[in-house]
Amino acid sequence: MPQTDPKTVKAELKKGDLKNLYYIFGKNIPEVEKLTKQIIKAAVGDNEDFALNKLDGRYLDTSELYDMIQMMPMMSEYNCILINDYNCEKPRENMAGLRAEDLNKKLVEVLKDIPEQTVVIFNVTGFEISVKTDYKTGKSIIKDKNKKLSDLAAKVGELVECPIKSENELAKEIAASVSARGALISLDRARELAEMCQSDTLTIKNEIDKLCSYVGSGEITSEVLQNLVHRQSNVTFFKLADAVAAFNKRSAFEALDELMQDKENRVAVLANITGSFIDMYRAACARQRGKQVMDVKEDFAYVWEFKVKNAFRDSSRMSIRRLRECIKILRDTNITLNSGGGDEKTILEQTVTKMLMTKN
Repeated sequence: MPQTDPKTVKAELKKGDLKNLYYIFGKNIPEVEKLTKQIIKAAVGDNEDFALNKLDGRYLDTSELYDMIQMMPMMSEYNCILINDYNCEKPRENMAGLRAEDLNKKLVEVLKDIPEQTVVIFNVTGFEISVKTDYKTGKSIIKDKNKKLSDLAAKVGELVECPIKSENELAKEIAASVSARGALISLDRARELAEMCQSDTLTIKNEIDKLCSYVGSGEITSEVLQNLVHRQSNVTFFKLADAVAAFNKRSAFEALDELMQDKENRVAVLANITGSFIDMYRAACARQRGKQVMDVKEDFAYVWEFKVKNAFRDSSRMSIRRLRECIKILRDTNITLNSGGGDEKTILEQTVTKMLMTKN
């Protein structure tokens, strides 16, 4: 089948139309995870403990995968296999002595013969796939090495993109969600909220909860939005943390300059920067103790797994001692900002400079 969308797949699942191979990707990570859970539910019901195998794409063994695919289901109609974040560009965490083309070829051969009792799901939540837009259809076309795997899914199963929804689409969903909670919001204000949250569905959900708690059965006005909602930036906070980790002064200050455009929420900017470094500190401590991404995600109740994966990646370039020093600098900055002593932008620039000067 050609590339499709979550709505179509959900309609198929309701009819009992389950494919043997799915490849799910897109910038709307919560939707990727939600659709994955719905497919698993359709395949194995409440028997995940017996009928579901979860595999980390970075350590995928194709021989082991073949054996799993051929297994008969236990206590359910289907045997289900979920493979998270297999990246055809770099199929293994350690590629020493290995070629991506050889590993990908073996995987494709294994997937060409999936028996009718098995459902294999590939989903991407922790890395970005290189795509280009087909302006005739509006869909994203994968242009890196992951295209071969996604093309196979489109041919024998389902290739599903979960794109970020438009502000108009989100506005209708926001208005419905607010109304269900007994509050009011106009479509114009709903679009404003979507724009402030950069169409990030998880952020929007959290903001709706906060706003409805504040207004009760009243109306969410533009004034309420401006007072309670932190406007998201196009430059993500973990990119600033990544630049500091790499001692990249130019990238660090470019990110900070972009973040500082939000003059009304500079203290919130500091809170998010601090959060990024705390994420990296947790990841570094976990790595030292031999823990993995899923351990940290579960222990600290992270919603998005890719944030933990980014923290593991970025923290690999920083010692625990250096991370502690950066967090101490951020703590002192927070005290300074709360005391009202000086210009926020200048103080944050000094903070980034101090962190860039720390040593491993």
